[in-house]
Amino acid sequence: MINKTNRTKIIKEKAFELGFSHVGISKASFLEDEARNLEKWLLNDYNGKMQYMENHFDLRTDPRKLVHGAKSVITILFNYYTNKKQIDPEAPKISKYAYGKDYHYVIKNKLKEFQAFISAKFGDVNMRGFVDSAPVMDKAWAKKSGLGWIGKHSNLVNKKKGSYFFIAEIILDLELDSDLPIRDYCGSCTRCIDSCPTEAIVKPYVVDGSKCISYLTIELKDEIIPKEFSGKMDNWMFGCDVCQQVCPWNRNATPHQEPLFDPPNDLLSLTKKEWKELDEEMYRELFKKSPVKRTKFSGLKRNITFLSQ
Repeated sequence: MINKTNRTKIIKEKAFELGFSHVGISKASFLEDEARNLEKWLLNDYNGKMQYMENHFDLRTDPRKLVHGAKSVITILFNYYTNKKQIDPEAPKISKYAYGKDYHYVIKNKLKEFQAFISAKFGDVNMRGFVDSAPVMDKAWAKKSGLGWIGKHSNLVNKKKGSYFFIAEIILDLELDSDLPIRDYCGSCTRCIDSCPTEAIVKPYVVDGSKCISYLTIELKDEIIPKEFSGKMDNWMFGCDVCQQVCPWNRNATPHQEPLFDPPNDLLSLTKKEWKELDEEMYRELFKKSPVKRTKFSGLKRNITFLSQ
């Protein structure tokens, strides 16, 4: 019979074999501090019109209610950083995470393979895999698993490789060795707070989601973006990377090795004029199986139009 320490070692080795950048493990338990912070955040209406953030509070804060008998949470990070940039400096900008194929598809396939391996190796294991697809507090689990700390911009920061990561979890009823959290290394730095174009970081570690450019360009489904943000969008049409771009820890970021996250040939070469003239056929061709599909064509056109007002 394989003991707990050897099980943990085997699982971590498989995660790296599948191309994940980092892997950490923590005990499945109630997230007491995070539950309290989430409640305060929701009471301040920082979720804007993201009503889904108010749903399933009990599931969001306790993984044992998502997976019966859960004993461990495996958290895995997948690097998406690229040093490739859009060529035209005046072209409306897209967040790096959306350059290639939708991470949900890419990582979900790897998770399925990971889960199949665990079942084959350790027998009848009750487990579920998650990629930003259920009420799971992924950054909290990454922090508890020692993969980094939560920065003042509320993103996970890894000391060795920065913050350009997708986060996924497997919650399972298998007992594994837990990793220890690491301390916060933000120190007195306030670059992310000082640089946020819409002043969405209202204080260290607290982001008013309703002011965040990523929310305004992706999550907000209204026909128009509120006028108060006119001239403050820093030319972002889908998402925003400013708080990550200015973070000193991202000087250590290295380019990903996943071909599916590479941009299609035309994406980075489109000019400001070409983006303004974007039609639905071109949109469908450019963003096939892309995260940008979340805005739909009408949403992206809304964003592009707003930038020129």
